[in-house]
Amino acid sequence: MNKKAVVVFSGGQDSTTCLFWAMKQFDEVLAVTFDYGQRHRLELDCASAICKEQGIEHHILDMSLLNQLAPNALTRDDIEITDGEEGQLPSTFVEGRNMLFLTFAGVLAKVKGAKHIVTGVCETDFSGYPDCRDVFVKSLNVTLNLSMDYEFVVHTPLMWLDKAQTWELADQLGKFDYVREKTLTCYNGIIGDGCGACPACELRSRGLENYLASKGEN
Repeated sequence: MNKKAVVVFSGGQDSTTCLFWAMKQFDEVLAVTFDYGQRHRLELDCASAICKEQGIEHHILDMSLLNQLAPNALTRDDIEITDGEEGQLPSTFVEGRNMLFLTFAGVLAKVKGAKHIVTGVCETDFSGYPDCRDVFVKSLNVTLNLSMDYEFVVHTPLMWLDKAQTWELADQLGKFDYVREKTLTCYNGIIGDGCGACPACELRSRGLENYLASKGEN
């Protein structure tokens, strides 16, 4: 049985939790990070540092074409970070991002002889992003298998978890403090608890508070 996995890895809370999950599930784990012109370049450094600490083979792929095709608040300083209003998507949504990321992760996985792909997408706390839905991931899994005639399995361990449950999973994996202190979720590029004001930080901190409260620590 093939027990080798590629983790789509940004160095954030979700993907780092998935990395540790994968390290428990598979014999060999690789990580792939995508450089799509994100304005907090520290994300790439953070991902590299975590992989180096954990002894994980790490690949950074150039996806700068995304910045040209889909201007958004994550890549452009002149676009304000805003939540979606009146049914609109947040300004942080990057058109086609997860489709492209998973596709390129699939190419890397086949070249490396891995049949498993792990991604931290989540339909529970997904900010309305259509490419974080379970139906999309399942559909793309089938497409990847057909396109490369290969038996990929795309794993989404966080798909039905809210942020509090994601913190709980990190704790169960024995990596709660590591994820809290060394990951980068903040849209403003501040490692750890972040700026506390951007949508990503608000979601992360609310989940943390809820999890600590459930443990009687808050």
